[in-house]
Amino acid sequence: MLDTLRRAVEKSDESRYRIAHGSGVAASQLARLVSGERGLSVESVERLSDYLGLEIIIRPKRRTRKAK
Repeated sequence: MLDTLRRAVEKSDESRYRIAHGSGVAASQLARLVSGERGLSVESVERLSDYLGLEIIIRPKRRTRKAK
């Protein structure tokens, strides 16, 4: 998920400053995300995803069958 956000920020036509300002995520948080230094809080992920037009989907894990 964070890799998807990083790519979306990097591919955006907007500056990181503009993305940070528009999404309500601190510019320092955004810089650390893009550099791979740190992740984001759930709230920041939601804000950034919404601003970039991304949808967050949570679904159950697929279970793998155990060998007998």
